[in-house]
Amino acid sequence: MNHRITICTSCRHKGTECRPGYELIERLRQAIAEAGDAVPEAFEISGVACMAGCDHPCTVAYHGTKKATYLFGDIDPEADIDDLVTFAKQYAYLHDGWCSSVDRPGKLRKSTLARVPAAIMAIEEDEVGAS
Repeated sequence: MNHRITICTSCRHKGTECRPGYELIERLRQAIAEAGDAVPEAFEISGVACMAGCDHPCTVAYHGTKKATYLFGDIDPEADIDDLVTFAKQYAYLHDGWCSSVDRPGKLRKSTLARVPAAIMAIEEDEVGAS
């Protein structure tokens, strides 16, 4: 299974020039490494220039092969690391990535900006007959 965590690097704390994304990447990489086998799957953690969550800095997305994608906002690099690591543990076990908000750890219950279903290829009956 391929798991990724993507963090916005251009988000700014409101009213400042502070961009916490790079700090969050480093803190999360370290925290997941320290969690060791408690996080059962490897997570690639990287940054991206913008995830259009500017009103909710800092934004973090969890992606997995054939899984729903989650976008969380208003993430604090210091205060929310434990919740992010706990969700990585949980997300690794979710076969399709779906969980309800009450099952998400701590702040992530209320800071979900989006849950995008995994891409599913659908073929209409007529298309099958035409090919």
